[in-house]
Amino acid sequence: MTISPPPRSRRSRLLIIGCGDVGLRVLRLLAGRWQLTALTSDPARVPALRAAGARPLLGDLDDAATLGRLGGLAEAVLHLAPPPGEGAQDSRSRALIEALARGGCVRRLVYASTSGVYGDCAGARFDETRAVAPTTDRARRRVDAERQLRRFGCRAGVAVSILRIPGIYAADRAGGHPRERLARGTPVLRDEDDVYTNHIHADDLARACVAALLRGAPQRIYHASDDSELKMGAYFDLAADLAGLPRPPRVARAEAAARLGPMLMSFMSESRRLDNRRLKAELRLALRYPTVAEGL
Repeated sequence: MTISPPPRSRRSRLLIIGCGDVGLRVLRLLAGRWQLTALTSDPARVPALRAAGARPLLGDLDDAATLGRLGGLAEAVLHLAPPPGEGAQDSRSRALIEALARGGCVRRLVYASTSGVYGDCAGARFDETRAVAPTTDRARRRVDAERQLRRFGCRAGVAVSILRIPGIYAADRAGGHPRERLARGTPVLRDEDDVYTNHIHADDLARACVAALLRGAPQRIYHASDDSELKMGAYFDLAADLAGLPRPPRVARAEAAARLGPMLMSFMSESRRLDNRRLKAELRLALRYPTVAEGL
């Protein structure tokens, strides 16, 4: 992917909401090319954001009174902030939409959602036309955010693009490499009980965000996933072999349910394979790490 420079007369303005690991990778791609502002609720994050090339702005999506300046800051918004930790609705996206609507200058918004909105698909391979079927409140909050943002786009004339993102990994990302789990000896499901999982390297995800900012179609959904089609156990076996660690033990689903927590079991209960042709054809993204074999 080639990042096109902005017009010579004025650099394009981008506001990043929720500038964590992926947001910092986006900043590194765009620093010096775009005028960058990053919203953070943590004053301790200000030096890192400034060092990465962004103008830090203190504000909290859980406190609408702190968001008054957002609407007039940028024509483009990259929304990477997660929903609240409970409930079936995303109050943070609602507060962001209200703040952006007051300024009236936003013309493009990219939202980082999750592939969890599909629920369990029994290993089916599918594209973005599949209906959502969330089975957890965590996924329902994401569906709520998507719907709010797409309605906002239709109402306000904003080109909203949704990236549905699977598991993010990278060696330099906190908790982003499976070696920690392998070192703990956490079991995986035996093959007959196992589920298909999907992955994206954090650097490719940052590049997908930029591609969507540049070329995303209005109210369009994209699977931000690589080309891998692995079951979860095969993924951890591959990671173990590459890291020189023992492969994880295989257990039946009933034993896994007794040994593992509900959060981990929820990921082991959803099987799907994401078709990413739209990402590559419409956003023209050439993956640097097309499979986890390269990325790990």
